[in-house]
Amino acid sequence: MTLPYQSPISPGYSWYEDTAGPRPQHPRLDGDRTADVVIVGGGFTGLSAAAHLAKAGTNVVLIEAHRFGDGASGRNGGQLGTGQRAWAEELETEYGFTRAKALFDIAEEAKAHLLEFSAANGIDIDYMPGQMSLAHKKRYLDDYRRHAEIMATRFSYPHISYMDADETARRLGSAHYFGGTRDTGTGHIHPMKLVIGTARVAAEAGAALFEQTKATGITANGGKVIVTTQTGTITAAKGLIAVNAYGGLLEPVSATHVMPIGSFIGATVPLASDSPVLPGGEAVDDSRFVVRYFRKSRDGRLLFGGREIYTVNDPKDIHIHIRKQIAEIYPALKDVEITHGWGGFVGITVPRKPFVREVMPNVISAGGYSGHGVMLSNFMGKLYAETVSGNRDRLKLFEELKIPAFPGGRRFRSPLLFLALNWFALRDRI
Repeated sequence: MTLPYQSPISPGYSWYEDTAGPRPQHPRLDGDRTADVVIVGGGFTGLSAAAHLAKAGTNVVLIEAHRFGDGASGRNGGQLGTGQRAWAEELETEYGFTRAKALFDIAEEAKAHLLEFSAANGIDIDYMPGQMSLAHKKRYLDDYRRHAEIMATRFSYPHISYMDADETARRLGSAHYFGGTRDTGTGHIHPMKLVIGTARVAAEAGAALFEQTKATGITANGGKVIVTTQTGTITAAKGLIAVNAYGGLLEPVSATHVMPIGSFIGATVPLASDSPVLPGGEAVDDSRFVVRYFRKSRDGRLLFGGREIYTVNDPKDIHIHIRKQIAEIYPALKDVEITHGWGGFVGITVPRKPFVREVMPNVISAGGYSGHGVMLSNFMGKLYAETVSGNRDRLKLFEELKIPAFPGGRRFRSPLLFLALNWFALRDRI
């Protein structure tokens, strides 16, 4: 019997892995290479950048420490969302309307680009339309009502409608939430299929892709970017660090601004065809700081995620915690069979906005999508390719965001974050 593949950097066995179809393996780097651009990281951002650069005729080399999709890109909740992680009106308060509208518009372009890129390149990403954002506290309802109005009147996005408790219960199949919004202009996908397809597009365009090749260092000197590995050195004119939550000690500036937190998902057996759960097929996220996010797959499974930091000694532990959260919303599913439980690490920043910076000469780092990366991270790869070709204006929208470092430095940031997340998790319950 062949055991399912176990990512060495993410716990549990992923339903995405089992259902993505053939997952080609790429060779290890063997020897030195030169390139126009070197990319470290084989997730959405790195693979997208490699595909767009190679299609433009750029000589690009990409290395990944493990396999493409082993991190969050192949194991996330699959929800596209709309706009940035923060609501557009919140960005307007901080940056003014012009900047907030530009950030919203570029996120809308990112959404359209992901769907167009997949269709144009024959990548079946299991796209399903619709997303609901729900209030777990009654006092949040006025914010959701205003948000729907603001999006339609101020940001020219008419696809979000407010739902009262009755409509929410009908569309959710549960009376657990007080109301919220429904967005018909977005949807959800199978992320591992997008990873595999983007890697194929990059390879077919001529990008040199290497798995099982860990970067042991990166320096910029004399107009050259040098990435070292245990099996060879890559010398390039420019570099992209696209490791998000998995950067470790590779590059200190990114490490102080992007923090990994655990995120865990369970997949149930297919629900009955007459199940009241999500009859319209929308994805769901809620108003907790420690977000619950869930949706049904194309074959009717409930994919349910919660951003709690558990101590996971065995993948079965994931099943226990996820089933408990499912039962809070759908009591009838308290004993539902969970066939897969898996996790990964999401890169977050203090203000929940992407971290994009030139961290050393000719080296840009991009990450910290804070749970909103399915569409943004892919598009960031395209924006990086634009930058290499000489147009940095759109990437600068992200470079100019105010992203402070985590308090406590690299030594104390993890325990401080753990305390903060537990505090917010407590607030979610009261």
